[in-house]
Amino acid sequence: MPPGKRELARIERRLIATLTDACETAKGEIKGFTWLTHTADLQALAETLKIIWVFETLADKQLALAKAKTRIFELTAIALQEADIHLIPSDHTVRFDSEEECQRTHGGDWQKRLSVLR
Repeated sequence: MPPGKRELARIERRLIATLTDACETAKGEIKGFTWLTHTADLQALAETLKIIWVFETLADKQLALAKAKTRIFELTAIALQEADIHLIPSDHTVRFDSEEECQRTHGGDWQKRLSVLR
């Protein structure tokens, strides 16, 4: 039986709380990291969840991909585990982006940019 609205809301709140913890940890450890978000259809969480790590510049993003990707996946895994979401982070679920790229391609409109990921 699929989860009801109330359970889906609980899952969403837990995910937001655990991703917030991951975000705060990453801000102190990873150069140029600014924030993270997620997109998902909670009814089909495993197939649709995308966690987007956002950096200030494209150079910061590239540096993180080269030097901190393992740590980012580790922080993501911890957040998912603590949210009781049984999903292993992968290149399919974890994405990297930058403020600079959003500004250049979507005029800084993150809602528009994130809708493309869905």
